[in-house]
Amino acid sequence: MKKLATILILSFITIGTWAQNSPLTSYGFRLGLTATPTVGWIKPEQGKTNGLSLGFSYGLMGDFNFAPNYSFSTALTITTINGKSTEANVSPYQGLSSSSNPKAYDLKYKLQYVDLPLTIKLKTVKANDTRWYGQFGLSNSINIGAKQDAVSNGVKVADDTKISDQTSFYRAGLIIGGGGEFDISGNASIMAGLTFNNGFTNIVSDGSRTVKNHYIALNFGVFF
Repeated sequence: MKKLATILILSFITIGTWAQNSPLTSYGFRLGLTATPTVGWIKPEQGKTNGLSLGFSYGLMGDFNFAPNYSFSTALTITTINGKSTEANVSPYQGLSSSSNPKAYDLKYKLQYVDLPLTIKLKTVKANDTRWYGQFGLSNSINIGAKQDAVSNGVKVADDTKISDQTSFYRAGLIIGGGGEFDISGNASIMAGLTFNNGFTNIVSDGSRTVKNHYIALNFGVFF
């Protein structure tokens, strides 16, 4: 996983270097840092959501401006998506039970991804050092860590247990959001916004369940 993260980071930097001289970004390329708290939840097909959980995302972000008010926007982040659910017959815990009867488990998912979103930003004309934007696109996430807590009938059966073998390697989601960019000095500007990431792929790989995760992100960043 460390090799994969290194390759992705080097690729992102290479693309940024190319973009500075590319005619496709003749309106400018901007690179920045982002740190984003998230609020996530789990939605099982058979079961129920058990509230919201906090997570976090951080990394690099970049805007490839291909027209005065339009940008191809991407990022390279480490994103944690947490959430709680109640589900029945959950692998691998059901296999450890001596009973063949269905059992309900209260679960807490703790999932970490390398995320490479591909989105389009639609920006307003700058006024008073401020530009507003809307954003839409696709998130592409590769799982690099998966842990879980599990409780059944008041008994803890898993505590921060690794579930990488039961977790899908790839996650995709639709992104929609908006926010603003606020100039502070020279080329530097602060970005703040809100996005909804609607996961549409199954995050578990055991084949017997369909579970999806979603989150709302309160985006903060600085462009240089």
